[in-house]
Amino acid sequence: MGHMRKYIKSFIKDLETKIDKKYKFNEKEVSLIRYKINDFQHERLIHLLVTLFYAIFALFFLVLCNYHPIFLIPFLALMIFLIFYIKHYFFLENAVQYIYKLYDKIISK
Repeated sequence: MGHMRKYIKSFIKDLETKIDKKYKFNEKEVSLIRYKINDFQHERLIHLLVTLFYAIFALFFLVLCNYHPIFLIPFLALMIFLIFYIKHYFFLENAVQYIYKLYDKIISK
């Protein structure tokens, strides 16, 4: 997760710097930005699915806790992973939304 976070932050910083300096993007660069947005959207979708998977299994083990307390252990482990996945998913969601705004600024010029 850390590498993607650094990559997206670097990509955003690069776009912001170029926009602030009134850089003129050519068609190839605009196309590359669209391609990267699609990649980030794919990453976001995968993390959403994984997050939902963890949430469903956490709920499953929570229900099983009613039958035997040993199921509390996998429930708590899944909850820890779920918290980190939710945090990372929201980072991806917000970053992609922000990149949309930067892209709109680029193509409006």
